[in-house]
Amino acid sequence: MTTDELEQPEITQKHATPAKTARFGFGALIAVLVVAGALGILIHAGITSRVNAAASLARETSENAIQTVSVIHPKLGSPSDEVVLPGNIQAFTDTPIYARTSGYLRHWYFDIGARVKTGQLLADIETPETDQQLQQAKADLETAQANYKLAQTTAARWQFLLKSQSVSQQETDEKIGDLNAKKAMVDAASSNAHRLEDLQSYEKVYAPFDGVITARNVDVGDLINAGASTTSANGRELFHLAATGRLRVFVNVPEVYDRAAASGVRATLTLDEFAGRIFSGTVTRNSNAIDPASRTLLVEVDIDNPTGELLPGGYVMVHLKVPGRAVAMTIPANTMLFRSEGLRVGVVRDGHAQLIPISIGRDFGDSVEVVHGLSTADQVIVNPSDALVPGAEVHIAGGAS
Repeated sequence: MTTDELEQPEITQKHATPAKTARFGFGALIAVLVVAGALGILIHAGITSRVNAAASLARETSENAIQTVSVIHPKLGSPSDEVVLPGNIQAFTDTPIYARTSGYLRHWYFDIGARVKTGQLLADIETPETDQQLQQAKADLETAQANYKLAQTTAARWQFLLKSQSVSQQETDEKIGDLNAKKAMVDAASSNAHRLEDLQSYEKVYAPFDGVITARNVDVGDLINAGASTTSANGRELFHLAATGRLRVFVNVPEVYDRAAASGVRATLTLDEFAGRIFSGTVTRNSNAIDPASRTLLVEVDIDNPTGELLPGGYVMVHLKVPGRAVAMTIPANTMLFRSEGLRVGVVRDGHAQLIPISIGRDFGDSVEVVHGLSTADQVIVNPSDALVPGAEVHIAGGAS
């Protein structure tokens, strides 16, 4: 092998090394560029996502700051055309019966629950003192009548003698004056006798009207004192009588319903012990004055009770028809706001809340009657927040603002 042949590979090797180095550097550059591009993409994606997240958070924060509300529309008319109020049943005529003369109870004829008619004898009272006084009064009357007759004869005789001037005018006038005095004594004795006769007639106690005996407070042998006394046990009432053929029902009607209590208006009554039954009555009168303490009108409803099944003192529910209003709407009670400036409701108009003053009529418990301030087209906010202010932007739940 020649020297040229031995040196040729070395020359070849020296020429190949720069080419390989160039290829390696180009590949590394491409790899760096790829990594840098990927890193740039990642950075761009991260920045974009953060920007989008920030924008979304700001948008959600702005949207959450706008209150979402539920709304309803006022309903035309009232949910009920009647008002139901509690009432008390009382007997049409209710009276205690006292004695008008003093004595001892001889006998009673009716006990509690008995139905009596006008003029029926309820009890007998024994009055020996009154009987004796009556006898004495009658004797005094007879004496006065005898004296009167004698004075009458004497006066007539003296007047006859006066014509012949047998007696003086003075003596005649004295006899005539004595006649007049005797006549007055007869009248007084007669009045006293009649008074004692009346007292004696009170020995028998009669029923003053048809009714039911609701109380008997005396028994045979009790000492009876004339008249009524609240301090003496002996001055108590003998009987208590109630007329139950027709009853009075008294009910306190709130001022806002006073138009339903006009005289002549029909009313219906219901009682718990008569489930499903309706009794009919009529408003006969009212007090024509509002009680300043309760702001109610006392109303009387009369009802016939021929069978006596309704009992005085009972509790009854009175149903009164309420005259309708020309323009009246109802809204739920949970739509009202009580502010210092007055009663308000929240209404959504053009995507913003407005506080509207209203005037209410009747209160139905879960709803109220609005007589002024709203229309059926208004969107009334249900359960408005106490922080609701006029002009606040709102969203309507389930719809566009």
